[in-house]
Order: sequence, then C-alpha cells, then structure tokens
Amino acid sequence: MFDNWEVVYSTNQLYEAEMVKEIMADNNIECVIMNKQDSAYHLGEIEVCIPTDDAFKAKQLILEFKGE
Repeated sequence: MFDNWEVVYSTNQLYEAEMVKEIMADNNIECVIMNKQDSAYHLGEIEVCIPTDDAFKAKQLILEFKGE
C-alpha cells in the first residue's frame, strides 16, 4: 500500500503531526501518520506520509504552516 508514499514531515510531537494531518485533510490530500516512537519512553519520530503525487503540494502547505 505504501510503495508510492513519502515522508513529508517528521516530528517528535504527536500534536504537530495531527495538525499537519488536518491541514492535509482540509486540502483533500490523503495522509497517514506513522508513529515510530517507543511506547514507554516516547523516543523516536512521528512521520507524516503522503502519496508521492501530492508530495510537492503537501510540502508547500507545511512551509506555510511553519511560517517559512
């Protein structure tokens, strides 16, 4: 299923990943959050994955979200 998907955002804060997911939903971009954190210590990254075809638009939206 995830052969043509790529990571467009990575964070260690779940709320940030959820905010990015909402931005993608508002713009009709399919999005999946991959939580790779250790469940006991919350170490590791949370990745936001997007279909490769939508990656450019998603990255532009993320730059706007971050204020860059």
